[in-house]
Amino acid sequence: MTARIIQAVLFDLGGTLMYSREPWEPILERGYRAMAESFYAQGLDVDPHDLPRAIRYHLDQYFTRREKDFYETTYVAVLRELLKDKGHPQVQVAVIRRALDAFYAHTQPNWTLEDDALLTLRTLEAGGYHLGLVSNAGDNQDVFQLVNRFKIEPFFDFVLTSAACSYRKPHARIFELALAHWHIPAREIAMVGDSLEADIAGASAMGLYTAWISRRAPRTATRSTVRPDAELTSLIELPALLSRLSA
Repeated sequence: MTARIIQAVLFDLGGTLMYSREPWEPILERGYRAMAESFYAQGLDVDPHDLPRAIRYHLDQYFTRREKDFYETTYVAVLRELLKDKGHPQVQVAVIRRALDAFYAHTQPNWTLEDDALLTLRTLEAGGYHLGLVSNAGDNQDVFQLVNRFKIEPFFDFVLTSAACSYRKPHARIFELALAHWHIPAREIAMVGDSLEADIAGASAMGLYTAWISRRAPRTATRSTVRPDAELTSLIELPALLSRLSA
């Protein structure tokens, strides 16, 4: 193994430090209904039975587009456009935020911190590594609520989301903004994530060392042409890997 000193580590969040316990489909359906009911309860003249379908349609369109151009327009922007189409062009952000909170009341409990996440973060912190979090997410507040709930934010020098910077991994811009937090050469930074296309390919193009967490990877991942520098089946393997690199 060629010596390569690593001073800092970037982590992905969903699928890497945390995982979903149950299938998403029924949870999202309940969340969309809760969001629609929140808009109705806040006085908007909308059909609470039809609106969940409209919300799902608009969000699905948004999800498809952002996976092609890697540009993040956020849940708030999508919902604002939807409500404008429904005859409500001046809905306050606070109204949308309350509806999103109703949605997250269903989605956030499905996320669970990986059993080895805290130990891994503590070990790296004790080893003097700089740590950062870079997450593809449609809502910045959702990510911060999750990291605060899991009590992991203090480990990180920064938490950067695509919702906050408008670009999704693997776009180079989100990595550039993350690396700007440190005066550390790219080759001395590792990216740890579960997505070969978003985390690994994007970081590799920037010259970062890449470690793929494969334990929850779909079977189709084996067909990918993206090759990480290292494949790990658990987070707890990471500190030893980084130590071996500099040996």
